[in-house]
Parts: sequence; C-alpha cells; structure tokens
Amino acid sequence: MNSEQLTVNSLKHHTSHIAFIFPGQGSQCLGMGKEFYDSYPAAKAVFQEASDILHLDMAQLCFEGPLDALNLTQNTQPAILTASIAALKYLEQEVSIKPKLLAGHSLGEYTALVAGGALSFKDAVKLVAMRGRFMQDAVPQGIGAMAAILGLAGDVVEEICNSATDDKNIVVPANFNSPEQTVISGHKEAVERASELAKEKKAKRVISLPVSVPSHSPLMKQAAERLAKELDAVAIKPLSAPVITNVEARPISAAELVKILLEKQLYSPVRWVESVQRMKQEGIETVVEIGPGCVLTSLVKRIDGSIKTMNVEKPDDLKAIMN
Repeated sequence: MNSEQLTVNSLKHHTSHIAFIFPGQGSQCLGMGKEFYDSYPAAKAVFQEASDILHLDMAQLCFEGPLDALNLTQNTQPAILTASIAALKYLEQEVSIKPKLLAGHSLGEYTALVAGGALSFKDAVKLVAMRGRFMQDAVPQGIGAMAAILGLAGDVVEEICNSATDDKNIVVPANFNSPEQTVISGHKEAVERASELAKEKKAKRVISLPVSVPSHSPLMKQAAERLAKELDAVAIKPLSAPVITNVEARPISAAELVKILLEKQLYSPVRWVESVQRMKQEGIETVVEIGPGCVLTSLVKRIDGSIKTMNVEKPDDLKAIMN
C-alpha cells in the first residue's frame, strides 16, 4: 500500500509536494471499484453516469465481467477511467488534498485531465471508448504485436528497434516504463526480430504481451486522425493543476495544448521514466496512485526510490493510514 508509513495529516500539510497518478490499460481486474460503489453514493453516481453515456452496464462489466468483455480495448478504457474516478471521488470526500501535479500512464492521462478539470467525465468516457475502438480498428488482428523488454536500458532498446525495422515492418519503443523495462510495439514480424535481438543483448526477460493492438506506434496514426476529429468537438477547460503529459514528459497548464498532445499520444511513446524524474525536479515527494492495481506505484519505486508512494485501490487503503 505504501513504501513508507504515511499519515493523512502529512498528506494534508504537504500538498505542494504531492502528485496524483492514474493507471492505464493492463490494470483492469474483475471487481475493480466495487467497494467504492457499494459504500459511497458519489462513486456509485460515477458508474451510473458512465452506464448512461455508453448504454452499457458499467458496474456489471467491472464487477462481474465476463473478463473477455472487460478486456476488449473499447470496454477496458472507459472501465478503468470510471473505476479510477470513483476512487478519486472517495479520496476527495475523505481527505481534502489538492495535488501539485497530475499524471497518467497512456489512458490514465485522460483520468488526470478529468481530475484537473480540463475534461468533463462525460466527454472523457465518450472519448476513451472511441479511442479504444479506433485503436482496435486501425490494425487488423494478427498484424501488430507488443513485447516487454526487461533488463536493458531504454537507449539500447531503441537501437534494437532501429535494427529490427525494415521497409515493410516497423518496431518502436512504446513505453519507457522504468530504467530497465521498455515495452516495444509495431508489426508482429519486427517485434519478433527485436525480441530476438534483445535476447542476444542479454535482456533478463522478453515477454510477448497478450495484445493485438500495437499501441503508441506509428501504426496508430489512422486511429489518431479519427480521434482528432472527435477531440475537435470537445470543450477543454483550464487546468486546476498541471498535467505531466506522456508525449513531452513535462507539466502543461495551457488548455490549448491538450487536444494536440492527446492526438500525438496515440502514436508516440509513453515517457514515464522522464515523467517521474520531472515530478522529482518539481519538488514532488509523494505520489498517490488512484485506481485499480499498483503498477505505477511499483514503477515509481524503480525510477526513484526516494519518492514516497501509496495507492488508493480500495477504501481500506486510505483507512489504513487514517487510523
């Protein structure tokens, strides 16, 4: 739950040193958000709003599945967004904390923008559902692939991708997750070549990911073009706290940059290592991961062990430090 013992008072009194971070695709699990839904009307209202917008029983999808349905990209993305915002509503109800910075991993950036007031929840739910569908439509099944490379530095993985790319098939770094974990993405053949090269370079592990959508690669350009048209119709409001974006790994406060960077995000790498390093430079001492799982908490620890971490996945996570 937390890497060092934290107290609610310490959170309240050091808001200038706190960042809220939000998970992306891959953190989904059956039952996510249920305890918030059952106990807190504001959280239940979030699930109901998502259901009304998408004409889909979001509570049933998140709590009961089936898992195959939850794992469909066009369902996964709004589901994680909904569960994360439900958790945020609970946190805001229990503790008055205004974070200095916000950030999210890929899909989680939309949650961060909702938390910062730039996007309405209604618009965000619609956008991420379409984003998931556009991503799924952009590349036929079996054409794309992704793999996680463990034990090699990001610049080494980048060189490997350059070597494995040819005129017909490309592979690129998609997520710079930690100093020794980089996810690659692109055409299946190129990803397989890069995976073999990584093994030759003595990577600790190469894990083929169970996805068909080659996220954060140039293969997502068509999806980005479709998403840009949808973003044009959405109102972006001023941010209450800066969001460190995946594309630039720096905080933005200007509303006019949001749409441009959300479009680019689809085919650009998630620069998570640099994002966490930037948080540290900005004076962040504690990050609070809000939503299902604790993937980002784990990554933050690997990037900079001096940053305190906690995650709010269930009500008990916050109650544990309130006692």
